Amino acid sequence: MDKVYYLKSCSTCIRILKELDLPESVVLQNIKNEAITESQIDEMKTLSGSYESLFSKRATLYKQRDLKNKNLSETDFRNLILEHYTFLSRPVFILNNKIFIGNSKGNVEAVKKELNEN
Repeated sequence: MDKVYYLKSCSTCIRILKELDLPESVVLQNIKNEAITESQIDEMKTLSGSYESLFSKRATLYKQRDLKNKNLSETDFRNLILEHYTFLSRPVFILNNKIFIGNSKGNVEAVKKELNEN
């Protein structure tokens, strides 16, 4: 199933979603209102290769908890993302069993390319 994990209150996520011509079949999940499940984060990890690749080191809580000075394991990254939505690097697109993580220009262009190919 094609899906987008995003935050409705994030202006960057909303701008990117407006910029894309997503098919109606793509499911949007606002991660603040509908928390990420263990199976969802595990699916994302399988596609991306690691929990760390899904983790946002820009999150306010990352700084508040001084996590940059801790040696975080893959289990730590997984548990933190499950604990609070802010730790997920957003948006996350799963399209045609491929994952696209974050809001970089290159990532958004890759999503556009994937959408145009199918």
